[in-house]
Amino acid sequence: MNTAKLVERLCAADTKIVIAESCTAGLICDILARTPGASKMLWGGFVCYTLEAKQTMLGVKRQTLEENGAVSCETALQMLGGALEKSGADAALAVTGLAGPAGDSFGEPVGTVWIAAGLRGKPPLTRRYLFKGSRQKIRQSAANAALSLLDSIC
Repeated sequence: MNTAKLVERLCAADTKIVIAESCTAGLICDILARTPGASKMLWGGFVCYTLEAKQTMLGVKRQTLEENGAVSCETALQMLGGALEKSGADAALAVTGLAGPAGDSFGEPVGTVWIAAGLRGKPPLTRRYLFKGSRQKIRQSAANAALSLLDSIC
């Protein structure tokens, strides 16, 4: 994934993006912001690490979290929708997952990550991943996969 080319393309298209991050905890925004010119395309981000933060900051429904868990397609989609709704961005990424050390009460193993990507007014894409490795390796893999998914829709 060539982040510089992605940033350049988004800038040229005048596309602003917003990032909603849970397990990556701001890593995606950091990767993008390292690229010169990123301020032209990066609207900003939401780091929603806890269930409460997902609900308060992005409007994820409590029922969704109770029925599907924080690491689910439904939660990723609601994070995506909330980020778009609360921003002036044209595109969004949402990442929620388990970097470890433990899985969740819904039976999802460590390394499970859901990523949603979407352009305002168009159907979003979602992907489920199962990454291996250390906590940091899982977070980095999730960030890379999210940027690749963004690259595929923009």
